[in-house]
Amino acid sequence: MSFLSQLPQVTKNLLILNILMFIMNLVLLNKGIDLNELLGAYFITSPNFEPYQVVTYMFMHDNNNFMHILVNMLMLVMFGAHLERVWGAKRFFIFYVSCAVGAYLLYSGLGVYQMLTAKSALKGVVDFTSINNILENSSSLTELNVNISSYLASLPNFTKENWDYLEQYIQLGITPMVGASGALFGIMTGFAILFPNTELMLLFPPIPIKAKYLIGAYLLFEIYNSIIMINDSVAHLAHVGGAIVGIVFVLYWRKKDRNHFW
Repeated sequence: MSFLSQLPQVTKNLLILNILMFIMNLVLLNKGIDLNELLGAYFITSPNFEPYQVVTYMFMHDNNNFMHILVNMLMLVMFGAHLERVWGAKRFFIFYVSCAVGAYLLYSGLGVYQMLTAKSALKGVVDFTSINNILENSSSLTELNVNISSYLASLPNFTKENWDYLEQYIQLGITPMVGASGALFGIMTGFAILFPNTELMLLFPPIPIKAKYLIGAYLLFEIYNSIIMINDSVAHLAHVGGAIVGIVFVLYWRKKDRNHFW
């Protein structure tokens, strides 16, 4: 019996879809097409935002970091498959997508606030219609830099402080969020609530530790990172958002249906 045939249907399909999208992106990158830029999720205040990205982003991964998709798919198989066997395909699929969407919404909330703050600080200094047109129509970072420099050259009174705000606005506007991590944090948190005393084996050091302690510590670590490391390349707040949605769903379902809920 093959490995895939042992996985429940939704988990198997999610695994296959994520891997196929990762491979497809690597292939298309050689042709100058980056699917992460098209299907990754931008903040709703970004000119690059499209509604479909709230769904498609969860199937994309960093093409420069193989560990990103490897760890996520390992967590999907370890915890997702178990929850699907317990809940069934329909409930598990609703849970997975809801956690991923919740992860985006919380992460996007902070990004939208930061973009609006930068925009407010630059009110009357720059024309954001022009800035957004540049962000939307520049096909590469090189072209973006040239277009921004050309535009700023027409603003003789533009200051270093102005640039700090504009740089923040631009960076937030052109950086897509990708990955299934938000959904996976929901799954891991749900698993820890339902099976808190299940022992998981650490790799380094190779010792067993209960799910409630290991996953709980990981979540606390991500909450800490979401506060301290707010500007790094990892969407820590999305992880927290996925976990929050997972907690809400599991507690609600357990309260609503105690006789048939694990």
